[in-house]
Amino acid sequence: MPLKILIAPDKFKGTLTAQQAAEAIARGWRGARPQDELELLPMSDGGDGFGEIISDLLGAAPQMVKTVDAAHRALEAVWWWHEGSRTAIVESANVIGLAMLPRGKYHPFELDTYGLGAALRAAAERGAKRCLVGIGGSATNDGGFGLARALGWQFFNTHEKDITRWTELHGLAAVRPPECTRLFEELTVAVDVQNPLLGPSGCSRIYGPQKGLKELEFAERCLGQLAAVLEKNLRLSYADSPGAGAAGGLGFGLMSFLGAHAEPGIGIFERHARLADRVKTAALVITGEGALDAQTLMGKGVGEIANVCQRLAVPCIGMAGVVPEPEKATRKFKAAYALTPDTTDKESALGEPELWLERLATKVASDWKE
Repeated sequence: MPLKILIAPDKFKGTLTAQQAAEAIARGWRGARPQDELELLPMSDGGDGFGEIISDLLGAAPQMVKTVDAAHRALEAVWWWHEGSRTAIVESANVIGLAMLPRGKYHPFELDTYGLGAALRAAAERGAKRCLVGIGGSATNDGGFGLARALGWQFFNTHEKDITRWTELHGLAAVRPPECTRLFEELTVAVDVQNPLLGPSGCSRIYGPQKGLKELEFAERCLGQLAAVLEKNLRLSYADSPGAGAAGGLGFGLMSFLGAHAEPGIGIFERHARLADRVKTAALVITGEGALDAQTLMGKGVGEIANVCQRLAVPCIGMAGVVPEPEKATRKFKAAYALTPDTTDKESALGEPELWLERLATKVASDWKE
């Protein structure tokens, strides 16, 4: 009997986009079970690829804007526009993404979110009433300071001198907002983590090292002073909000400077993809990402796909580059499969990820018992 299979992977970070992963799994599955009906649904929980995936679901059209990246190098960045609902979709990784920068060339002290301001302003000028912003994959740790400056906010030290770099925020004494602080009727930030801005689980200490940040106490001091002055002077108190620490504090910045509200990116995806309806009609769901690890099992992205499947009693299998704790993974997935070491070695998996993911899918399909 032919089966209806829903293939809904996230990206395999650093190697495959969600679309590439879905296509590789589909090719492999068809190789062993050509009779099955496959539906491809690449997913994102707010990280890299969020903009393209959500825009495809909405039928939004790509737009271009001239701006600068996190290192202030000129670039043209894509965002998306849905005319019918007056909705703009912006993916910050297309502007200030870590993957856009040469590895190791820039220190986080040299990077900021300034370039994102042009993309948001372009969306507002187009007439957007609503804006969705995916903020995963950023190179920055400035708490949205650069974005605020791009939108007309001014920052002053105790000598009433203009602060132009986020590393000077430890001396912040006053903040002056622009005349208009709202660009949209509704601004939703898609976050893939729930961290606060500061503290042991804040952006600097948890994600800073991944971006090359070593001066964690100093970074914490700068962002702490920004949060303190905004709360004291303008009664803006978002440092402890879930998602404030996402993208180097960009979540905090969008809440503070633009009145945004944060929502888990996976929830936005579920809603726009009508995920539950698609799962109900499937005999099997295949999902996956680079690592089926502790974050997955806590319900982040791919883990939430598995949760939906469990609620609806539809079997879900996971495919990944690695599965560090297979026994724990099988509590959430009917089965979990890894490229390494089960299928190939790490070097080969990183060098030809599509090939090996396709081969893994063929093997799983060959062994699958309905």
